[in-house]
Amino acid sequence: MAGLVVLAGLEGSASPSPPPGFLGDFEWSSDMKLFGGFSGIEVAANGRDFIALSDRAALTQGRITRDADGRIVAVSTGPMQRLKGKGDDLLQGARADSEGIALAPDGSLYISFEAVARVLHYKSVGSSAENLPDHPDFAHLQNNSSLEALAIDSNGALYTLPERSGNRDRPFPVYRFSKGKWDKKLSIPREGGFRPVGADFGPDGRFYLLERDFRGLSGFSSRLRRFDLGSKGFSNETTLFESPTGLFDNLEGVSIWRDSKGRLTATMVSDNNMTIFLRTEIVEFRLPD
Repeated sequence: MAGLVVLAGLEGSASPSPPPGFLGDFEWSSDMKLFGGFSGIEVAANGRDFIALSDRAALTQGRITRDADGRIVAVSTGPMQRLKGKGDDLLQGARADSEGIALAPDGSLYISFEAVARVLHYKSVGSSAENLPDHPDFAHLQNNSSLEALAIDSNGALYTLPERSGNRDRPFPVYRFSKGKWDKKLSIPREGGFRPVGADFGPDGRFYLLERDFRGLSGFSSRLRRFDLGSKGFSNETTLFESPTGLFDNLEGVSIWRDSKGRLTATMVSDNNMTIFLRTEIVEFRLPD
């Protein structure tokens, strides 16, 4: 896939224009061991402190420096920290394919995984994991297309969904974990070739879904949709942006917050697939209320 994206870059030098609301695109680089492959991000309410999750079962905590207009000018982080299993052993192999991250109000973390589909709970960064019960469906999800997106609402309920629904005209199932058990009452319509890769509940209480469409030689297109969530499920679907193919790399993680002026902001991070052909970038948009 990375090779195809490189070929796409050789086809022409014209850059597509970003959609309305585009705030900035910061290329993030580091010589840290295990740096890259970022699939999830959580930005604090101050818009500066953050946690970023790699799909190699590692995460880092950092701080964003912004200019007067709120655009990113620098990123500083601590070392990449490997995730543990139930004891002190580090996650390895198929059990280490971490994808989604959700930060709970008490500061603990929930992380969803592909390959061996499950959700783990960490009381703090560096702690051992606690396994949540599995939904019966998890054992049958596709190996490389399972629990990509993870979000937590203001009541502490978790929401996760797979990257594939099984058919282009089949909605994406949404698994909700509340009061110690999973349910599968919710779904989100599938539209076009886009697949879920990240999710978050914003400070406005609405559900945001980041989706990706890989278009071969042309590269990636990303889309951010927003939904209300009520007793009857998801409603009032709004597409906030859809990026031109090739404008951004492989955006996978999303966090929604308000800046000092109260403006909704989406911060997204890309997965470079641990190659030199793709960038690790942090992309931000200002969103309408």
